[in-house]
Amino acid sequence: MELVAFLGRDKESWGQITGLINKGEWEKVVIVKTKESTDFPKPENAEEILIDSSQLLLTLKDDLLKKLKPKLSGLEVSLSIASGNGKEHMALISALLSLPVGIRLVVFTKSGVEFVN
Repeated sequence: MELVAFLGRDKESWGQITGLINKGEWEKVVIVKTKESTDFPKPENAEEILIDSSQLLLTLKDDLLKKLKPKLSGLEVSLSIASGNGKEHMALISALLSLPVGIRLVVFTKSGVEFVN
C-alpha cells in the first residue's frame, strides 16, 4: 500500500511521520510538505510534494490533486494527518477522494504501525 503523509510546520509531530516511513512496509511514500517544513530530511524511499498552504482551501485542493495524481497508482492509500492543520487536512483528503482513492488512516504507536479505521 502507498503512504501519503502530511508534514506541517509542527516539528513535534515529525517523529510520528519518521516512524511511519521507517517502520511501515510501503510500496511508495509520498510526503506532502509545506514551505515551513522544508528542513525535514527527505527519506531515500520517498517522493515529496511541496505546497503553499497560504492558498485558499479550494485552490490548495486543486493544487494537491494535480500534484498527487501522477504519483499514486493504487485504489487505496494509507494517510497520516498527524501533522498540519484542519485546512491542510481538508484539502488533502478532498484531493485524494477526488482522484479517487480510498483512505485508511494510519498512525505510529509504541506497538508499531496501526490503522485507525
